[in-house]
Amino acid sequence: MTTGGFALTGLSVRPSQVWGAVRLVPLVRDQPIAGLRLDRRVYEAGDPSIVDVGDGTVYRSYIPHAFVATWSQGTEPSAAFGTQLQERPATPRGAKAQTGARAIRRMARRTAPGRLRFLPLHLAMEGYLALHFGGPTTVWEEWTDTAVRHGLSPRVEEAYCGAQVRGLADALRAFEIHPGQCGVALYVADALAGVFVVPHPADYRALHTTLLEDMYGEVLFHYTTYVAGVPDYSAAIDADCVASFADLRREAARQSLDWAHFHDSAMADGLLHEGTYTYEHIYRMGEFTLSRMLPSFRLNEENHIGELISGPGGELAYCKTFRLSPTQAKRGYLLSRLHEHSWDLLATAQALGTEPSQLTHRIEAAGFTGLLRQDVVDRLARTGRRDDAPPGDGRSR
Repeated sequence: MTTGGFALTGLSVRPSQVWGAVRLVPLVRDQPIAGLRLDRRVYEAGDPSIVDVGDGTVYRSYIPHAFVATWSQGTEPSAAFGTQLQERPATPRGAKAQTGARAIRRMARRTAPGRLRFLPLHLAMEGYLALHFGGPTTVWEEWTDTAVRHGLSPRVEEAYCGAQVRGLADALRAFEIHPGQCGVALYVADALAGVFVVPHPADYRALHTTLLEDMYGEVLFHYTTYVAGVPDYSAAIDADCVASFADLRREAARQSLDWAHFHDSAMADGLLHEGTYTYEHIYRMGEFTLSRMLPSFRLNEENHIGELISGPGGELAYCKTFRLSPTQAKRGYLLSRLHEHSWDLLATAQALGTEPSQLTHRIEAAGFTGLLRQDVVDRLARTGRRDDAPPGDGRSR
C-alpha cells in the first residue's frame, strides 16, 4: 500500500456542458495511452450477481457489466476487443445457490494473456465495505462474541443507478464528445459525483453511455430533485482587447486556461487537493498497475473512493471514483479511529475528545449496534466510562 494525493495526470479540462442540474466536464488527452485499451462485457440485466472476493468472502450486488483491459508489451498499440469468450459460471465458496443470481468468479480475473476482466467501481466499493472487516483486534469486554468471531459481517451500503439520476440520460445523449476526449468529470448540482477516465478516445466513445449504469450516492440522487438547474459556462472576451484573429485566439486560449484553473482549484478541489488517499495495488498488467483508493475520511468534507490504472510514468490511464455520502464517511471515520486504537472504546473516546457513552451512541447511530454488548453499553450510559478493573479481570480475554 502507498499513500498520496490524486491528480488527473496527462489530462486537460475543456469547458463544461450543462443540462438541468447535470454538468459534464470533458477530460482530453493530447495523445492516447499507448499499449492499453478498455472494453466492456455486458451481463443480463435484472438479477443480482454473487462475487467471490477470494478469501471466502461473498460480495453480492447488481453488476450490469464488466470492463476488459487489454495491454501489450512495450509501447505497441493495443486494439480493444469487441467480443470476448464467456466464462463458465462458478459458485463461490460457502455461497448457497439462489434462483436468478449470477456467479462471477472474482473481482479482477485474468481471462487470457494480456487481458484482465474486472468489475468497474466494485473494486472500489469492496475495498470500502471490507474496511477493518475483521472487527476488534483486541477482545475488549464491550464487543459481542459475534463481533469478535465474525467481524463486521455483513456490511451493506446503498447506491443509486445512474439511470435513476434525473437528467443524466438526456445529458449523455445531447452533449458533444470532444476530439481526444478520454474522460469526464460528472457534477450533480455542482457537487462532484465522480470522475471517469479511459486510455483512448475510441474507448470513451464506446463506454460513454455506461455512466448510466454506474453507482451514485444517495445525496447526489436527491440533488437532481431539489435543484432545477445550474449556470452554464460562458466565455467573456473583452472586445477592446481584440483587434485581429491572433488577438481572438489569444483571448479564447486565456478563457480556456481560466476555466481549467477554476475547475481544478474550486470545483474539483475536494478530490484533487483536499485529501490524502491510501492506494492498494490489486494487479500488475505489464507496465500498468490496477489499484483502488480509500480516503482519509474527513468529517463534513468530500470523501471519494475509487479505482485506477496508472502507467509506468504515473499517468492516469483509467479511473472511476464514487463520492461517499456523509453517513458513509462517518462510518469509515469511526472504523478507522477504532482500528487506530485497537478497538479500545476508552482510548478511542479520549482521542476523539468525547465520553465512551457518547462514542457508543455514535457507533449505534452508524448502524453497528450489533457489535456492542448491551449490558456494557447500559453501564457506560450510567457511568460515562469503563469500570476501573485490573488487567485480565474482564477488560480483555
